[in-house]
Amino acid sequence: MERADANVVFTPSLFLDLGTRQAVDVALHRLTKEGRIRRIRQGLYDLPRPHPILGQTAPDPMSVVRALMSGSHSQWQPSGAYAANLLGLSDQVPAKIVIQTDGVPRQVKLGNLTLAFRRAAPRNLLGAGRTSGLVLQAIRHLGANGITPEIKRRLQVQLDGAAKKDLRKFALKVPAWMRPTVEEIAAE
Repeated sequence: MERADANVVFTPSLFLDLGTRQAVDVALHRLTKEGRIRRIRQGLYDLPRPHPILGQTAPDPMSVVRALMSGSHSQWQPSGAYAANLLGLSDQVPAKIVIQTDGVPRQVKLGNLTLAFRRAAPRNLLGAGRTSGLVLQAIRHLGANGITPEIKRRLQVQLDGAAKKDLRKFALKVPAWMRPTVEEIAAE
């Protein structure tokens, strides 16, 4: 774990090929005690990221979500204000991040941040796990009146060909009010 990315969040199951569960748990406990890794909550660890002013920073929320959802075979997608924030369309960083999923609904507290996993209909999981899904969630969050020509231009420039192709494919499956916006953003 010495050379791992500082934003990686991991579970003990990642190391089960190296030893028994008990041996892995003991090793993780020792590394935590030494301060080389941080226990976020039961079964979740990351590498502590020092900040010169703030001290130790909080774990990356999306890394936590990925670790929680790994191995679940469930689809998931950030939604609401957080989706818009991830695309750079909003400065709003919510204290409660809503993750739409077809998996088990639950809430996970990470200090002052709450990850709320909510069951979603398949139509709300279009493009789950891909940039196109994030765009659809951001458009839904901003609403018909919140999508300005500037936001459309920004998305057109920001998205690659694969994301635009996905959006064109999903255009017929989105609500009628979203369709013109999605088609305009996905235009080549």
